[in-house]
Amino acid sequence: MADSTADRAAPPRRHDAREVVLFGGVYGAVLASSMVAALTQYGHTSADVRGYDAAWVLVTACASALAHGYAHYIAERVPHRRRDILPALRNEWPLVTAVLPTVFLLAGARWGWWPAKGVEYAAFALNIALLFGLGLVTARWSARSWPAAVLVGLGDALLGMVVVVANALIK
Repeated sequence: MADSTADRAAPPRRHDAREVVLFGGVYGAVLASSMVAALTQYGHTSADVRGYDAAWVLVTACASALAHGYAHYIAERVPHRRRDILPALRNEWPLVTAVLPTVFLLAGARWGWWPAKGVEYAAFALNIALLFGLGLVTARWSARSWPAAVLVGLGDALLGMVVVVANALIK
């Protein structure tokens, strides 16, 4: 009996580690900033609310990672083995990791380590710095000179700010 194409499971596309880290890091930084902007839009800045915000940012990042990993699994349009979904989900760790500094800032405000009012500005600055760093590192990975890499990092940080501001204005 001949094997049909549907009976043979093709291996899933392997995503380069740099691609996974870059995509997840950028997505996570923008997601964290957007979530903080959305959650603080109405001016609730008490310590208790900041703890709630930290939980929501983390839950949203985990849900986004699961959805994105599953979308990769489905979108490759090749027959899969059931266990192929695990690497697709595992590749989403940079997204969750990228929101952890924001979660830490918000949780720290909840625990009284710093004032709850205004912590969103520190979160925005941190995420913009993360976008700059990711742009700089990836430009250096692409063998660009230091001045060119700094410009790429600044461009990425600026684009991240535009996305976050647009997201905040839309909501």
